[in-house]
Amino acid sequence: MSPLIEALAPTFLLIVIGWWIRHAQFVPDAFWPPAERLIYFVLFPALLVSSTAKADLAGLDLPAIGGAMFLGVVLATALPILMRGRVAASGPALTSVIQGAIRPNTYVGLAACAALYGTPGTAIMAIGIVAVIPTVNAISVFALIRWGSGEKTGSGLSRVVKGIVTNPLILAVAAGAVLNAVGVHRIPVATPLMDVLGAASLPLGLLAVGAGLNLKALGAGVRGIAWSAAYKLVAVPVLTAAFALAFGVTGLPLAVALLYNALPCSANSYVLARQLGGDHRLMAGIITAQTLLAVATLPLVVLLTTP
Repeated sequence: MSPLIEALAPTFLLIVIGWWIRHAQFVPDAFWPPAERLIYFVLFPALLVSSTAKADLAGLDLPAIGGAMFLGVVLATALPILMRGRVAASGPALTSVIQGAIRPNTYVGLAACAALYGTPGTAIMAIGIVAVIPTVNAISVFALIRWGSGEKTGSGLSRVVKGIVTNPLILAVAAGAVLNAVGVHRIPVATPLMDVLGAASLPLGLLAVGAGLNLKALGAGVRGIAWSAAYKLVAVPVLTAAFALAFGVTGLPLAVALLYNALPCSANSYVLARQLGGDHRLMAGIITAQTLLAVATLPLVVLLTTP
C-alpha cells in the first residue's frame, strides 16, 4: 500500500465513521456539541502547546511561511467578490461562498499533518493557524456585515476581535512558542499529559467532522457550492504555492503550508452564517461538498509537495 494512502486513509475513514455514528444514532445528537467544545477548548490546544514547545523552529523563515499562507487567503477573497454576480444569487449567498473559499477545517489539517509529518509538521501548521485563523475570521465577519441579511451594526466587529484574542488555538500556539523560545521544551508530568490529551483530539475531532456532514444540503445552491470548492480547494493552494515559492519556502514548510491552505471549509462557518445573516443552508452544502471532495484533492496536494 502507498505510504500516502496509508497515512491519509484513517483520517477520511474516521470522518465516514463519524457520519455513520450520527446517522445511525449510535450516540444521541446531544453528545456532539459538548464533544466539540471539549475538542476545541481542551484537546486541540494541548496538542498545539506540546508540539510547538517541542519543535525545532531554528532555520525556519516564519514570516515567509506565514506570509505566503496569509496572502494566499487574502487574494483568494477577492475572487468571489469580483465575480459576485456569477457565483451567488444574493448577498447572503455571496457571504457563504466567501466563507467557503477561505475558512480551513483545522481538525482535518492537524490530523492529516500529524499522520504525514509528525511533530515537526504540526509545529509548522501552528504558524498557519496564527496567520490564517484571525484573517479568515475578520474577512468572514466583514463580508457578513456588508452583504448578509443581519443587522448592520458594529456588534459583529467587536465579536470577531474578541473571538481572535480569546481563540484557544491561537492562545495555545502562543503559549507553546513562548516555552520554545525560553528553552522549555518539556515539562515533567505536564508534557506527557498534554501528549495524551493531544492524541485524543485527532480521532475525536475527525469523528465530529463526520457527524457534522449534511448530505441533504448538497442540493442547496449548486452554483455556490461549485464556485466555493474551486476557490478553496484549487485557487487558494495555487496562490499560496506561488507566494511561498516567491519567498523561497521549500521542503516540509512548503508542503505543510499548502496542506493547510488546501483544507476543506470549517464547520464553524455554518454557525457564523446563522448568527450574522448568511445563507446557512448553502453553507451546510458547501461544508459537506468540500469535505467529500477533499478525499481526492488533499492526497493530490500532498503527492505534489511532499519533500
